Amino acid sequence: MEEVVDIVVHFENYFPSMMERYGAKWLLRELRNELKLLIDGEREVIMFESLKTKSVMLGLSDMEDDEIVCMLSESDLDGDCALNQEIK
Repeated sequence: MEEVVDIVVHFENYFPSMMERYGAKWLLRELRNELKLLIDGEREVIMFESLKTKSVMLGLSDMEDDEIVCMLSESDLDGDCALNQEIK
């Protein structure tokens, strides 16, 4: 008989306190810096290949291709299969 182990994961959302403490400008700057890590160096956009190769860095090494495609399609506003919003 297999032993059943109950695991409880506690998640606390620090987003509101970070917004209050550091402000919206800081948060947006941090998000932009993180997004820059995902950009394909040659095309300067976030695309399937760059997400796939950098998914390990995000802790998503077991992410399936269809999940990556779904992530891209939800955020791809112009339908070119790449996230190309200007990041400054």
